[in-house]
Amino acid sequence: MSRVLSNLEPKALWEIFEDICNIPHPSKKEEAIIEYVKKFGEDLGLETVSDAVGNILIRKPATPGYENRQTIILQGHLDMVPQKNNDTEHDFEKDPIRPRIDGEWVKATGTTLGADNGIGVAAAMAVLQDKSLEHGPIECLFTIDEETGMTGAFGLKEGFLKGDILMNLDSEDEGELYIGCAGGIDTNAYFDYKEIDVVGAAQAYKVEVKGLKGGHSGMDIILGRGNANKIITRLLWQAHRELQLQIHSIDGGSLRNAIPREATAVVVVPKENAEKFEQLTQQLNAQIKNELKNVEPDFTLQISSTTMPEKLIDPQVTGNMLSGVYACPNGVIRMIDDMPGVVETSTNLAIVKSDNGRIEVCALQRSSVDSAKQDLCNMIRSVFEMAGAEVEHAGSYPGWKPNTQSPILQTMKDVYKNKYGKTPEVKVIHAGLECGLIGGVYPNLDMISFGPTIRSPHSPDERVMTKTVALFWEFLLETLKNAPAK
Repeated sequence: MSRVLSNLEPKALWEIFEDICNIPHPSKKEEAIIEYVKKFGEDLGLETVSDAVGNILIRKPATPGYENRQTIILQGHLDMVPQKNNDTEHDFEKDPIRPRIDGEWVKATGTTLGADNGIGVAAAMAVLQDKSLEHGPIECLFTIDEETGMTGAFGLKEGFLKGDILMNLDSEDEGELYIGCAGGIDTNAYFDYKEIDVVGAAQAYKVEVKGLKGGHSGMDIILGRGNANKIITRLLWQAHRELQLQIHSIDGGSLRNAIPREATAVVVVPKENAEKFEQLTQQLNAQIKNELKNVEPDFTLQISSTTMPEKLIDPQVTGNMLSGVYACPNGVIRMIDDMPGVVETSTNLAIVKSDNGRIEVCALQRSSVDSAKQDLCNMIRSVFEMAGAEVEHAGSYPGWKPNTQSPILQTMKDVYKNKYGKTPEVKVIHAGLECGLIGGVYPNLDMISFGPTIRSPHSPDERVMTKTVALFWEFLLETLKNAPAK
């Protein structure tokens, strides 16, 4: 196996991360990575246990002289988001991720990298492996399926953990300490449809939205990036009303927690309206390019002639679905009043997909205020119920309420200031961290989250800044050395 990251520091962390890249581990397909981590702990002679859902816990005793320190839990998740560009051939269940160095960043080619949360997992494993470190008792908790449902955190039971402090290694800005996060909930709408025949002279087109940046539907929602599902619906809704457009199929987005970058549809318009449809597409492409020029320079909305489909979605369901998706809120809904620049409540219209007589629409709502999260998901329910859809809510998880008096927060602020000569920023993250769920089971845990700088997680543009991984590692080791006493 060739090594492309072997010259990066810290060497042990990067070697373990490259091992992780070579093991397929998309969400819900973590069997191989689970076995790798279990064997890693057992080969080190450390206590290694797993629970009923597949979470792994490895315990490392304190180094001599540090036995009176509080036990620190290092926590990360084993799964990664499997996203690739349409022109990239990659099977996330079989093929390894191929990392590459690009200047000051590590990236993958055409796929997500898995630095979220592979770097955090690798850091915890490197701590377990290094016998030269000074630290109190350590527990390393590796959870499963964080990205598609937080299954591991939901399945965590009382008594599994013994630690006092939980350090979540899943944040993505070096020099920032997170002490709170948003909760989330999925709102899913379903439209059942009948298929009808194509009638009369018609022209078939493939509609494509391409070139959007996408990204994490929590942390990147504030950037105002284009949503492929909203954009394609903007065209189809108008053409359906004005030009008798009918839909054969629609496919936009693939992950509930990623801003959709691409969307396609196969549609049919009467021959006499074909030229008008082409003109409308050109007009909207120019308008949206102008609207998004500062954030989406590579955006394009295009159509091309295609083979006439045999069947179409019935026009009533087509109209209802397009109206629901077009009316559905998307993006930032409210900011936190006393924390400038921090999103409180948002929603991401993540998936619109037709298949086998049913159209599925999935939107993910996030908020650090539970009542606001519930209000927003009810609002979206009302939109789709008015459009005639069957609606359900799923996957609700709580936020993590900030504790500004946290002892580990004060310790880490002091350590960072002493080491780097500046005070780290203390923040609340607009994303779902497992801390909310873990804190629900272990309410006495003192919790904090931090990590290196990662950009565009959940998209093929995902990258991690190499120098911040070294800073993150040094900060982690110094914090372990200065853990509070019992």
